[in-house]
Amino acid sequence: MRRMLIANLVISGVIFGFTGDGFAEAQSRTFELNDGRFTEVSTTNPSDLPKPDPVLKRIENLIDRQQFAAADKESLAWLLSHKTDPNYDLGLYLHAQALDGNGDPIKAFYYCDELLDTFPASPYYALALELQYRIADSLMSGRKLSFLGMKILSASDDAIEMMFRIQQRSPGSPLAEKALRRTADYYFANGDFDLAADAYGAFSKQYPRNPDLPEILLRQAFSNYAQFTGVRFDPTPLINARQQMVDLINQYPEIAQQENIPSFVDSIDKTLARKLWVTADFYRRTNKPEASRITLRVLIDQYPQSDEAQQARKLLEVQG
Repeated sequence: MRRMLIANLVISGVIFGFTGDGFAEAQSRTFELNDGRFTEVSTTNPSDLPKPDPVLKRIENLIDRQQFAAADKESLAWLLSHKTDPNYDLGLYLHAQALDGNGDPIKAFYYCDELLDTFPASPYYALALELQYRIADSLMSGRKLSFLGMKILSASDDAIEMMFRIQQRSPGSPLAEKALRRTADYYFANGDFDLAADAYGAFSKQYPRNPDLPEILLRQAFSNYAQFTGVRFDPTPLINARQQMVDLINQYPEIAQQENIPSFVDSIDKTLARKLWVTADFYRRTNKPEASRITLRVLIDQYPQSDEAQQARKLLEVQG
């Protein structure tokens, strides 16, 4: 006997569905039990859906034809006169597209923000986030803003803030992952190695299963390596880089071999040995013989095969 149980069956009251790049939206869903299996039943009343707006359709066509100035003007007029329209979220999205195409990416980003703040369940939510990412990426890639009719202003700082906002909007999503990686790569490419090391470190902790993790760890190590400015300065970045490279060798030996990481570790050891020798000499010249001897012993203990260790042994023998 065929049994059918129709109930407004909402598991746990609300089921979270994922759309686009994994952004969660709360939605009530109804299921029908039919022959022992649950199948979802549509409960949407077609009369509840927003009716197509011919003006928005025309604006969309303008954008498709890359007539952004006309689309910008017409979409703004529509928004000002349709504040309670059920298609208002679509109007915001189209206006943001028009602004971006018409050379005003900053304003476009904030119109997307309005959509995201006001319409969290909008079908254009994920699309607006994607547009925000493309805007930020273009600014990071050198896109200039107009000033007195000339595209001369950089907005890289704004782009970094935009990427951070995208991560806040969709934590744990593929787009947030992409935004953090793009930010880290931007810092690395621009020589901001302290910020790059932090960003790559955050990425490796948040996304340990990313297939590019070996490259991320390698770039983090190189970012720390690049911060060391000489044996007379703080060796902490170099020490951090060494440990990260050793970890990389242990976790990914084939990749480490391909990238010649063992030779980098050897080079770091030589530099750190030189650092200890210079430090011991500083103590000697400033009349701190005991501190000098202790530093020389540390040098011999940690880097016994180095040239500096041989010199340290000879010096300690002379000093008795």
